[in-house]
Amino acid sequence: MMHVISPIAVAIVAVVSAGIMPGVAQARDYPFCIKGSDYEGGLGYCNFDTYQQCLDTASGRFAFCDRNPFYASSPPNVAHPRKRSGRR
Repeated sequence: MMHVISPIAVAIVAVVSAGIMPGVAQARDYPFCIKGSDYEGGLGYCNFDTYQQCLDTASGRFAFCDRNPFYASSPPNVAHPRKRSGRR
C-alpha cells in the first residue's frame, strides 16, 4: 500500500528546513584577524570588520591584530603605531 504525501505537508517541511539550514549568504570573510597565544594556528581568529574591533578584543590578552591574508578585497589603510626616533 502506497502512502501519498500531500503537497501541503511537503511545503511545510520545505519551509521549516529552510529556516533551520544556514544560508550561503551568511558565509563571509573578514579583513582583520586576532593572533596570539590564545588563538591556535597561524591565521588566528578572523572575525573582525574593523581594526578597532580587533584591538578591543585583543586588549588585555597576549594577542595582536593583523590583516587577513585571505580576505577577498584589500582592507582599508590601518594606521599602525610607529616607533618614534630621537631625530626630527
